[in-house]
Amino acid sequence: MKRFQARHAAPALSVLMALMLATGALAGSGRHDADSDAADDSALTFDASNYTRVGVTIDGTYVPVRWYKNVCYVKQPVLMATTQTGLGGATQVIDNPQCGYQNLNIFVPEASLNDPKTALYLAVNNGGWMASYQRASVTDGATLDSSTSNVGAALKAGYVYVDVATRGRNVVAADATYPGRSPAVVVDAKAAVRYLRLNDARMPGSAERIVVNGTSGGGGLVSILGASGNSPDYLPYLAAIGAAGIDKRGRSTLRDDVLAVVAYCPITDLGHADLAYEWLFTALNSRALAGTSNANPTASAELASRFPAYQRSLGLRNADGQRLTADNMLATIQAEVIRSAETAMRAGTTLPKLGESFTVSGMGGSKTYVNDWMDVDTTTQRVLSLDMTRYLAFVATQATLKPTPAFDQSGLSVLTNPAGESNLFGTPTQLYSNFTDYSWNHNDKTDGVGLDETGLTWTQFLRQPGTRVDEQIRLIDPLAFIGSQADTSPYWYVRHGTRDRDTAFTVSINLSRALAADRKVADVNYRLAWNQPHAGNYDVPEAMAWVATVLKAAERRGR
Repeated sequence: MKRFQARHAAPALSVLMALMLATGALAGSGRHDADSDAADDSALTFDASNYTRVGVTIDGTYVPVRWYKNVCYVKQPVLMATTQTGLGGATQVIDNPQCGYQNLNIFVPEASLNDPKTALYLAVNNGGWMASYQRASVTDGATLDSSTSNVGAALKAGYVYVDVATRGRNVVAADATYPGRSPAVVVDAKAAVRYLRLNDARMPGSAERIVVNGTSGGGGLVSILGASGNSPDYLPYLAAIGAAGIDKRGRSTLRDDVLAVVAYCPITDLGHADLAYEWLFTALNSRALAGTSNANPTASAELASRFPAYQRSLGLRNADGQRLTADNMLATIQAEVIRSAETAMRAGTTLPKLGESFTVSGMGGSKTYVNDWMDVDTTTQRVLSLDMTRYLAFVATQATLKPTPAFDQSGLSVLTNPAGESNLFGTPTQLYSNFTDYSWNHNDKTDGVGLDETGLTWTQFLRQPGTRVDEQIRLIDPLAFIGSQADTSPYWYVRHGTRDRDTAFTVSINLSRALAADRKVADVNYRLAWNQPHAGNYDVPEAMAWVATVLKAAERRGR
């Protein structure tokens, strides 16, 4: 697989730290040369007595829970502005600017208080790689159904449930800077894991049995968290916020790998996501068939044309050993959709026959379609045929396709009301930075970035001393770490809805194939989820059964 090597050191905390990073001396050895070098993590000691008792009813049974509220997991949290903007532009006034974006809400079922082996189930709550403010998924007096609520299912299983708050691309600090630029969100998640490892002996459960769960941008976050375990690349960033387990010389004394990843519709590989999106929805003319207007057709064609070379560079293979390229990617997607449909039929789902009408319900209400793309035999529970042209056109009608480019949109006047992930990148004082060559080279707005103002092409820009955007891309990309020396999680559960138009199917397929090729990975449970949009936690019984299975497997392996 193609590897992306770091060219620039992370922001130096000292000349010595930068030197140690460059020479690879920041290894997670877990040992000190001298007591004076040891990390002083006393401020991060977990207080087992500081809790509030709450109770929930799960499947008709009352479950008492201890709630450890808003536990700050770093020694130097970033002071935030009291007014923030969330996903969709909603304004929020926060009451914990000091540590509201870098804390944990920990829920311990009282039945598990003396269980040192129960799992820690960590839920990240990031959408669109946005910041996630402190959250309490467990509320006193709530009634939960373990068949639909992953919170209820986790507590019923006796797991410690943890809500993780992190910085992200939209958060604003008290000094009006943007402290959520990549890789801050990953650094915070790693700091949360380190806090739990530091306090493993003081808390119920085992920090060796951490399961992380996330959807969309959160799915991307848990994917890079799972892929990059114990990588020294993040150590200077961790030291800057006072994460646990960083000694005075900047070396790691704790681990930040996790046991298992549950990722839904993960938004990953952002550096190439625009290529994949345009290729998928132009290869069979899906945009036009779905009636989606395209204000930037030239860009769409150019981006799509670059995808085959990128896909080939990854060096991935399907299970049959055949190289996974643009030439057989549509056939691969077709096979995954067929597998999803047949799995659903075997589970008791009734699928519409060819020519039959069916209704899809979503956030925008219900919509009726005619199945003109798949012929099924309900008796044998087999898919007889699947027309990919009509199928992708159906997917493209679920919601209006994203404009071109889909992810790196900022700075292009051809787009109205641009969104995308551009403000995940750049310096803390920049509103955003383009992070792909196309958008950088075609930026035509007065925004301080792009060829138009810097006079530098994307390639020239990346060669400039101090440029960090390429490093920012790498540090949130699981493909840069899977198969490397990082301690990638051994267990992965990845789902991507068959009706998801928010990111290309190629993204999750590539992630699954990369994981399958990594010898450190024991189980990759990947599937396109039948009749699901861009969403998560819609298959709680199945996902939790998988978690229980891999926890037993891990116990046999000594974890």
